[in-house]
Amino acid sequence: MWREIRDREAGKTRPNSFKNRVSSSRISNLQLSNYKDVVSPHRGSINSLQVDLTEGRYLLSGASDASASVFDIQHATDFEGGGEGALIAKHKSLITIDKQHQNGHKFSISSAIWYPIDTGLFVTGSYDHYIKVWDTNSTQMVINFKLPGKVYRTAMSPLATSHMLIAAGTEDVQVRLCDIASGAFAHTLSGHRVEWSTSSEWVLVTGGCDGAIRFWDIRRAGCFLVLDQSQSQLGRRPPVLARSAVSKVSTSKALSKGQNLLGKPRMPQKKSGGGNGIKHSPLGQVPAKGYLKQRLHPGMLSSQDRATAHYGAVTGLKITEDGMYLLSAGSDSRIRLWDVESGRNTLVNFETARLQTSKPIQLATAQDSNLVFVPCMTSVKAFDVWSGKTYVTFRGHYEYVNCCWFSSQDQVSSYSCTFSQGFSSYHFISLIIMLPVRFFMQS
Repeated sequence: MWREIRDREAGKTRPNSFKNRVSSSRISNLQLSNYKDVVSPHRGSINSLQVDLTEGRYLLSGASDASASVFDIQHATDFEGGGEGALIAKHKSLITIDKQHQNGHKFSISSAIWYPIDTGLFVTGSYDHYIKVWDTNSTQMVINFKLPGKVYRTAMSPLATSHMLIAAGTEDVQVRLCDIASGAFAHTLSGHRVEWSTSSEWVLVTGGCDGAIRFWDIRRAGCFLVLDQSQSQLGRRPPVLARSAVSKVSTSKALSKGQNLLGKPRMPQKKSGGGNGIKHSPLGQVPAKGYLKQRLHPGMLSSQDRATAHYGAVTGLKITEDGMYLLSAGSDSRIRLWDVESGRNTLVNFETARLQTSKPIQLATAQDSNLVFVPCMTSVKAFDVWSGKTYVTFRGHYEYVNCCWFSSQDQVSSYSCTFSQGFSSYHFISLIIMLPVRFFMQS
């Protein structure tokens, strides 16, 4: 480690490279903490976890006993004596909303999320068919939405500046967009697992029980992309600079040979037995037959080709921080990595993992998106995104793990560290997994 720091200070190691190496080293050394304990008020399994995106300080959880709680994971509410004179930091809930609350949910809370740009609001979705928006300070309900079925998942765009939409996946295999500003529904999409893009506030990804994953632009009708596991490419695509360099080389070769770059090349024609040429129609179009002259977008083809991403229901979705790749999990116990730009399966062979097939799971990715954390029955496995190999396995639960959340902003002084001047904002990395509450951190 000291050698890495010296190389960083001498300019031999780039800042991003240094950060990634330190992150990987600390993640590999994560273990169950003996000095930190989250005192859970929940009496049922925890279905959803999220640390706020603004301060990285408050942990929000939703459970099957219809309760939601907020914890301060940086400042302990109490301390308790442990073995060998050590103190155990106790983090009790600051806010708990349960069935006893006048506006509380009546059935299991399936999803609990923070308002992306402020910790003053959070959103809960429940099997009682309601989505409710809560004021954190007063613990009062601000607005609610009545849906026709159980709410399986809620999500808000972390990038949105021009809308306040909650995407909700429901029991009737529909995704409804609920507008907090107006209190009305915007429109309805197809799917039950939802995830907003991390590169565009208008793009929403949904996964359905039919194994299909669809991309939607909420400004227009219809999906514009359906993922097909049979359409593949090997590994990650080359960087933008590398691709531009290749295109320049090919262009220069074409010019040296005197080829006309403005002219459209003629497509080879496949001849039938009778010798007649048959023109192949471009992607997204079909031969003119009646009113079906061409498809509006590739997503319209899904009704004909039945494109699927998994051989079973889609149980988990997670877009990487840079918005370039999508990770999906299915009831077929498969994890797949997709290139968002091309919509192709990258054929990364993730090692065999036992996944829950009857319940949705919440995936998490590291800050550099090189690792994905997947609940695998009673443990959580961290897979290398590009090789699919198991990087580390976290054990400590006695029942199935439903959700996990990766936090790189936790700055509790007892286990935070500053590596060098100029890196004071980079602190320890912790992994929080619940059911019951468990903390994994650097010892």
